[in-house]
Amino acid sequence: MQARYTILERLGGGGQAEVFRGVAESMQGFKKPVAIKRVLPNLTSNSKFVAMFLDEARLSLNLQHTNIVQVFDISKAPDGTYFLVMEFVNGCDLKHLIERSNARGRRLEVAHTIHLIIECCKGLSYAHTLEHPETGAPLHIVHRDISPPNIMVSHNGEVKVVDFGLAKANSQIEITDPGVVKGKFAYLSPEAASGLTVDHRTDVFALGILLWEMFTGRRLFYADTPLQTVEMVRRARVPSITAQNTSVTPELEDIVRMALARDPEQRYQSAADLGDALAQYLFSNSLKVTSRDIATLVRETKQELERARKSAPQASLVDALITDELARLTSLVDAPEAFAAAQEITGSTELIDTAAWANDLVDDK
Repeated sequence: MQARYTILERLGGGGQAEVFRGVAESMQGFKKPVAIKRVLPNLTSNSKFVAMFLDEARLSLNLQHTNIVQVFDISKAPDGTYFLVMEFVNGCDLKHLIERSNARGRRLEVAHTIHLIIECCKGLSYAHTLEHPETGAPLHIVHRDISPPNIMVSHNGEVKVVDFGLAKANSQIEITDPGVVKGKFAYLSPEAASGLTVDHRTDVFALGILLWEMFTGRRLFYADTPLQTVEMVRRARVPSITAQNTSVTPELEDIVRMALARDPEQRYQSAADLGDALAQYLFSNSLKVTSRDIATLVRETKQELERARKSAPQASLVDALITDELARLTSLVDAPEAFAAAQEITGSTELIDTAAWANDLVDDK
């Protein structure tokens, strides 16, 4: 039996989707808090995006790791709008943590930053090395969109990567609709910015960008226009960190620079390698940090966000309309015929052929 979804409040939105806090209720009355991500209707008019989104969203159902936000269901409303029903993370995203620190004229502590990225490395390493549950073939999963909004941090200090189900699909609309992903160009890798084939090392580069930005309190690759930003990424010129933050040692800067090597062959060859290097740095420098330390940051940030949210007008009418649509959702997980219908609409030949889909995931040029 399908779960019934009810929206409780709107949490936020961006160029690709909007997110709501909701409840999933089974026929037996069991209730579970969930996050419901609604893909914006203007994107679902792009058949290539829809085909890629369905492939990637179905793949995300296989991702079960403590450092990855779990996807429970993929649903479609009668109006053609798609929804992802996901684990609800009671906390905030990394973007809000960084913004709060910057607004106070501070940077996140070095040890805290390292801990956050180590946890991201764990989740990405799991995804990068995941095998097909039936064939055992490598899935070659690459997130492609590691950026502050896509890293959630719970009020318990847990770090979770989100949006594996949208990352590759978003890459299909970067050329046709640049305005949608304008803010994402700053986290591309040089090979992605040059239109070359990408692999898991593109995510390692993005983690390097996050390290640089959290250590300096500044953006690394960001210009007035998307084209100028892409050109900066292609050149991959990285200013000194220690010149801007004396708390960062040359040894730690060397780790960041290796993650940010322009040539993928010169980078850490896996997220696990980067995570190990950062963990060794913490150990050798006697730096102690736990999820409890991160939880304190999250709780303080969340309190400020809730105060701001309460003072903002609520889109109650919009929420009511979407709640009505949620009551009539069709699950695409439990209804193969729904995937078949989507296949016919989009012209995709890979929506149901799981083996072919797994082998072709890496062929993103």
